[in-house]
Amino acid sequence: MEVKILTKNGINFLIPFILITSCFALWGFANDMTGPIVKAFSKIFRMSVTEGALVQVAFYLGYFAMAFPAAMFIQRYSFKAGVLVGLSLFAIGSFMFFPAKMTGMYYPFLLAYFILTCGLSFLETSCNPYIYCMGSEDTATQRLNLAQAFNPIGALMGMYIAMEFVQIKMSPMTTEQRAILPDTQFNILKDNDLSVLIGPYLGLGAACIFLLVLIRLTKMPKATDTRVNKSIVRAFKELLHIANYREGIIAQFFYVGAQVSCWTFIIQYGTRVFMEEGMDEKSAEILSQKYNIIAMVFFTVSRFICTWFLKYIPAGRLLSILAISAIGLTIGAILFPDRNGIYCLVGISACMSLMFPTIYGIALRHVGDNVKFAGAGLIMAILGGSVFPPLQALIIDSGITIMDISATNLSFTIPLICFIVIAIYGHRAYIRHYILSPDAEDHV
Repeated sequence: MEVKILTKNGINFLIPFILITSCFALWGFANDMTGPIVKAFSKIFRMSVTEGALVQVAFYLGYFAMAFPAAMFIQRYSFKAGVLVGLSLFAIGSFMFFPAKMTGMYYPFLLAYFILTCGLSFLETSCNPYIYCMGSEDTATQRLNLAQAFNPIGALMGMYIAMEFVQIKMSPMTTEQRAILPDTQFNILKDNDLSVLIGPYLGLGAACIFLLVLIRLTKMPKATDTRVNKSIVRAFKELLHIANYREGIIAQFFYVGAQVSCWTFIIQYGTRVFMEEGMDEKSAEILSQKYNIIAMVFFTVSRFICTWFLKYIPAGRLLSILAISAIGLTIGAILFPDRNGIYCLVGISACMSLMFPTIYGIALRHVGDNVKFAGAGLIMAILGGSVFPPLQALIIDSGITIMDISATNLSFTIPLICFIVIAIYGHRAYIRHYILSPDAEDHV
């Protein structure tokens, strides 16, 4: 790690960077443990894919609901205070899985996810601009990519825990077998599976408390916590005049939708392929999750590689190149009926690695003292993870087939559209920054 990217006005931000980057890994764990749980909830409660996808709706709705309150809070107090509140809500939501399990009902789990992600919204609203401010604006995108590189490390751990401590330990009974169980036997089975499911979340809550105490007891520099006496209305009027920012919100909305869709429904995609090869349902689900983990390994390695490429390739151009590559691979995932489609989905993860922090970094160019509110708007764009997965689930549940292409494959037209939007944004950002004059940049 180059020290110069973590220095500003002679102040070194290495220790705060390490502590805040730990939060990136922690919410990566929560995000990517949740994807496989969608399938688990569908089985446990005998629900459709669409009903199971409500987990993602609740999960990403919390991001949307809390982003602006979080921005107002850190505007009044500090980035550190925002991180502490975020970790507190994160822990509360995680511990709420125990009383939700005791009710034996689905909707209390959705409430727990919502509270948990209100905490994640506080964390991301605080941590992303905090990292952005830990050095010069010239190295901000590189710094964000470096911090975000530890997010998929946590995500890999989340996926592994979901497979080893939830999917494998759940009852091997298939969806069809569960559907015909008498209520008494079904409730016993459901209680057992829910006990398995909540374990990782209780551990996650304990980890949040540990990190909260560590950050609380550590002296964090306040050089980045500049308060600005400005109303939200004025701040956003100024922000919406910046083309990179207003288009960046749209691009981030579509990116998160694509990411969540690809990582959630690779389980359904792989299960269909492997069951057609002759596997039983549980084995097919576990093997699908292994491919999901491989995809995250590609994502992690690609993040570090792409961060290095940013030294030589402009951020907007690299973003558009990766989005175009993702478009090609998504088309492959739609058209291939066999394992080739799964290989394409794994490849898509490598393309996605750079997208979130790069869109974030590009969008924050020239926002000046509006950085906290600007960060909140970009975190609200995470709502895309709540919008697109249910649409994809509806296509899967419809069972529609076009030219012998299954509904599961056709559902990936949703992330295809998302990647097209991202490619356009990357190209426009490159044109504005490197070809048009600075005066033209804010108005195109």
